[in-house]
Amino acid sequence: MADEIAKAQVAEPTEDTIFGKIARGDIPCKFIYEDEKCVAFNDMSPQAPTHFLVIPRKPIQMLEKADDAEEQLLGHLLLVARRVAKEQGLTNGYRLTINNGKDGGQSVYHLHIHVMGGRQMMWPPG
Repeated sequence: MADEIAKAQVAEPTEDTIFGKIARGDIPCKFIYEDEKCVAFNDMSPQAPTHFLVIPRKPIQMLEKADDAEEQLLGHLLLVARRVAKEQGLTNGYRLTINNGKDGGQSVYHLHIHVMGGRQMMWPPG
């Protein structure tokens, strides 16, 4: 956890990110879901037994920078998170997290939703 906080403190928005490269197919990745608007794939550093990310193909740096015109896309991301959570067997619940900015723990400046489940989530989260 401390490592992720440290990464977030030094991360800076860039024109292209690892998630942008994954979404475009420049970096190979096994998608657990994909459509024309977004992709979902397992997190490389899982924080729960099931931990995957849902990211838009369109590069949006962070929720704070999302335009009101992105309303349909943002809703689509949540519905995809729900659909994939069900497909992944998360029948007892799950947590969705969107990190926004340094204090929010964002270390990659491409909007992404963490979906975590398969164990009891604690509150408060951090």
